[in-house]
Amino acid sequence: MTEKLFYEDSHMITFSAVVEACEKVGEYYEAVLDRTAFFPEGGGQFADTGVIDGVKVLDAQEKEGIIYHKMEAPLEVGKQVKGMIDWEERFSKMQQHSGEHIVSGLVHAAYGYDNVGFHMGTDAITIDFNGVLTKEQLKEIEKKANEAVVANLDVQVQYPTKEELAHIKYRSKIEIEGQVRLVTVPGHDACACCAPHVKKTGEIGLIKLIGLQNYKGGVRVSMLCGTRAIADFDEKSESMKRLSVMLSAPETEVVQEVERLKEEISGYKYEMAKLQQKILEYKASLYEGVQDSVVLFDSELEGNAPRELVNLILDKQVKVVAVFARTGENQYRYVIGSRVMDVRPFAKILNEKFQGRGGGKPEMVQGSVTGTEREICDAFDLFL
Repeated sequence: MTEKLFYEDSHMITFSAVVEACEKVGEYYEAVLDRTAFFPEGGGQFADTGVIDGVKVLDAQEKEGIIYHKMEAPLEVGKQVKGMIDWEERFSKMQQHSGEHIVSGLVHAAYGYDNVGFHMGTDAITIDFNGVLTKEQLKEIEKKANEAVVANLDVQVQYPTKEELAHIKYRSKIEIEGQVRLVTVPGHDACACCAPHVKKTGEIGLIKLIGLQNYKGGVRVSMLCGTRAIADFDEKSESMKRLSVMLSAPETEVVQEVERLKEEISGYKYEMAKLQQKILEYKASLYEGVQDSVVLFDSELEGNAPRELVNLILDKQVKVVAVFARTGENQYRYVIGSRVMDVRPFAKILNEKFQGRGGGKPEMVQGSVTGTEREICDAFDLFL
């Protein structure tokens, strides 16, 4: 059994130990020490990384009480070594995890919801609750969580006996066999947990709930704590400053300015749609009196314009209309329509001759082809 130093002191950065075993596994090595401060993956928290005698530790996993360190190079068995965890990474994880306990405890106390999922990602951590929360309720939870941080409460770790545990109310996502490790934030949460935590809530620094979405009948809450929350604030603050400069508006008025611009753009889009319609009607008018067929190539048609133009030309009593909108070098998006014949066979010919894709109903087909104007026109003539 590996002696777990991270339980004796969650703030231990360096330690000495003796190498008990080291074996090559794939491209890396697995080393076992008699004692370690490297926390193995568990409880929703990723494993610590760092170095042992200058060799990088990439991961740590526990199997039947033994912790295996994933190493870039081997360690000499029987040698006394010095280990050092990546403290910045560990401390950030503890901030996130301790903050999650406070938030989960507050939600459970206020609404009776359980934390049914917890994931500590590289950008943010997510908590899944089996009940629905509103943005207003979440804002109140965040306020109370930060009050717990400011109070700088002791984060207590206990190993109660079965008899003692029977009289303690605590959260746990799974049935636990053997000794229960209880992490308590007085007045806010008590939860069975195997991970290291901060010693005082003040070390969390800041708890920020940044996202809320419906998830499997409940909600998924995204949050950031401590240094991650501050980094997120800095990034968003910088973005706000840049927007302020771009919009020539004070930071406090950026939202109003964006809303004004949205309305302005909406008005422009409406006017552009009216102008496009007039242009399409003009183009269609050029084919007044044509009774047979029209094959039209146009590099300016976008969106639904090709289909709209086909219908406008068909309104002129033209038998069949094919509009090809250029999308690249010898590449076209097509719409072919008729009110007196089935145009699906022509789509089939296009697909076969020009690496095309598309189809539709007897009165209209659409798709894409690759070929020259001349080749496509020749194929169209053969069809008619």
